[in-house]
Amino acid sequence: MVSGTSMNVNMTMTMTMSLPNSKRITVTPKDSLSLKPNPLSSLSSFHSFSFQQSCSSKINLPVKIRIQPEKFCLHGFTIKNEVPQNADFPRHYSRKEKKPFPVPIVELRRAARERMKKMKDEPRRAMSAPKNGLLVKCLIPTAYNVYNARITLINNLKKLLKVVPVHACGWCSEIHVGPVGHPFKSCKGSRANTRKGLHEWTNAHVEDILIPIEAYHLFDRLGKRITHDERFSIPRIPAVVELCIQAGVEIPEFRTKRRRKPIIRIGRKEFIDADESELPDEIPAGPLKPLLVEIPDSEIVAPLDNEVVPLAEETLQAWERMRKGAKRLMRMYNVRVCGYCPEIHVGPKGHKAQNCGAHKHQQRNGQHGWQSAVLDDLIPPRFVWHVPDVNGPPLERELRNFYGQAPAVVEMCIQAGAALPEQYKSTMRLDVGIPSTLSEADMVV
Repeated sequence: MVSGTSMNVNMTMTMTMSLPNSKRITVTPKDSLSLKPNPLSSLSSFHSFSFQQSCSSKINLPVKIRIQPEKFCLHGFTIKNEVPQNADFPRHYSRKEKKPFPVPIVELRRAARERMKKMKDEPRRAMSAPKNGLLVKCLIPTAYNVYNARITLINNLKKLLKVVPVHACGWCSEIHVGPVGHPFKSCKGSRANTRKGLHEWTNAHVEDILIPIEAYHLFDRLGKRITHDERFSIPRIPAVVELCIQAGVEIPEFRTKRRRKPIIRIGRKEFIDADESELPDEIPAGPLKPLLVEIPDSEIVAPLDNEVVPLAEETLQAWERMRKGAKRLMRMYNVRVCGYCPEIHVGPKGHKAQNCGAHKHQQRNGQHGWQSAVLDDLIPPRFVWHVPDVNGPPLERELRNFYGQAPAVVEMCIQAGAALPEQYKSTMRLDVGIPSTLSEADMVV
């Protein structure tokens, strides 16, 4: 908030001036004369002075200086932090509820109308990559970094599972990172009523920590949509890998079509490939960067005591590098998600396979409700309860409201000794004091 105040200052002063004949002039305040900012600029003759006596060496000169009004502004400063101090846990949508659009449908329609108005009087522009079938050259290194970060993350998680205990429920998909499983009655699996919502904990695997999200592999991402009859003949691979392949990663096992000339549009939904016969024969080049390979489970060795903390730091960096790189790729390469189920499709349009089994799928004949995907749809972070002290007492059921949550990968790395990233502190409730007794918890307002 900015506020301005005006101040008018009248200053009266006494001045003593020395004349060339070494006589002193004393200026005394009076109300009869008003000078300009330069006191001597308006003095043209000595008759304007008032001399006392011929023998006196002092001249009395009335001076009154006025200072122009100035505005003094008081600025209000606001300190903003990108990461809030406390944030709510991620919302879990029920199976009967549709996912919200990343951008409201009203905003999408308004933006489409404005875009059509601007394009009405302008000549039609040529499509840019990747809509014209070519690759975005500047994103090819990012695709390789995302692919290698995913492999590094999987290999490091297999090693951390040897030293950091992770438990998984045998009846539902919930997991817990800590010496013992949490006591909360949140199980929604089979026969949960007979167990009163309690979990039955078993050992977890990498697939429990990193949720496997698969998608169809497209030989031509601009080709025809996958039909229902082709759903079993087309291979399915991890969605992150498919995104990296479409962004430029060359994997010999999964070939894809690479165009060297932009496509030619002959209709709204029809196009033909440009003639590339005049171009020289393309020499098959290897990968831009060496691709990492997953380590088999039988070859995994537990890290030494002095290797645990560096391994946890490297794992956390690979997690952040994979998510940031995938988010950057999703800005250029379209990724679709079903609004009713977790099905993912990497491509301009979703497939036509009628395999949606979500709520009321009979009314849609099993078809998916495709919409734009967000990063959490492609790489879902599985949130788990944060253990404040691994060596301390276990979590208590009555103090559930005082505990925080964090992604399972982040919680594993923190318990292994890695530094906590700033962006995850808001949901972990680190500044919330945990009561030591139940009677103290009852007094909390």
